[in-house]
Amino acid sequence: MRLTTKGRFAVTAMADLAERHGNGPVTLASISERQKISLSYLEQLFGKLRKHNIVIAVRGPGGGYYLARPASMITVADIIVAVDEHMDATQCGGKGNCDDNKQCSTHDLWMGLNEILHKYMAEFSLQQLVDNHAKAGTAAVPVTMNLGKSNAKPVLASV
Repeated sequence: MRLTTKGRFAVTAMADLAERHGNGPVTLASISERQKISLSYLEQLFGKLRKHNIVIAVRGPGGGYYLARPASMITVADIIVAVDEHMDATQCGGKGNCDDNKQCSTHDLWMGLNEILHKYMAEFSLQQLVDNHAKAGTAAVPVTMNLGKSNAKPVLASV
């Protein structure tokens, strides 16, 4: 997987913002302090999130960030894609040219994993993160995903 700290930090920062939604703009400095993420790194991430209309910036004294739409309408996939994070398990970036410009024997396996990962991230909203965190504090909460099979297993998700 190529999901790096960029994607994880963006989702964590957005969950922090969503938890404070409705209480005025939230400063990156306050998110940085609470989440222990570099302020300069947050500035880069939120610039990308703003360009993708996920957050709205308010300038000046008392400024900060708001969610651009309800937390229930923002998926984890939206956030990860906005910060240019690629959810790709292939070696070829999905191009099918990793084995002497031919598709390798495991290409379809990794592409299937990519689809499942993206589907999971797209089904999990920012509001669900906030709600699960409120229910369980910082403990992991079982989240199930229907993968088209009747024997779907719970996946532990923690914020």
